[in-house]
Parts: sequence; C-alpha cells; structure tokens
Amino acid sequence: MDETLEELFAVIEDRKETLPEDSYTASLFTHEKGENAVLEKLGEETTELVLAAKDDDHDEVAYEAADIVYHLLVLLSMKGMSLEELEAELQARR
Repeated sequence: MDETLEELFAVIEDRKETLPEDSYTASLFTHEKGENAVLEKLGEETTELVLAAKDDDHDEVAYEAADIVYHLLVLLSMKGMSLEELEAELQARR
C-alpha cells in the first residue's frame, strides 16, 4: 500500500485512540451522529467531486478526491478494518 496512505491511516488510528480535543479526525469518532457523520461527509464530498469533474477543474478534483480518500480511511478505521483488507480487495479486482 502507498506510504502516504499508510501514514495517514496511522494518524487516523492514533487520533481514534487519543482523541485530542483540537482534532477534526477525533471529532468524527466522538460526534454524536458517529458513523452517520462520516457517511454524510462521504456523500457530500462525492457530490463535490462530481461537480468539480464536470467543470473540468483538475485542482478541485484532486482536492475533493483527497477528501473522499480521507473520509473513507476514517470509515475503515471506524469499522475496525485495515489498509491490508482494502488492498486485498483491490488486488482481487485486477
């Protein structure tokens, strides 16, 4: 798996455990809506990605795609999944 994704996932896992008060990531794990908050963010970011792609705005596509990947990694962490599980599924689709 890509080193950047591994590092980001490690930060997400750490924030899940330590729950620093000033962390957006930690707030997703403690939000009263819990998992639904992350699912809503994934939906919102997906819509924004589609709109950026339709506008052919490459910078905005990269930005929104990164938001989706980040929130996806948070969801995987919430579900107790690992990057290795994601990677195995992606490899099975080759």
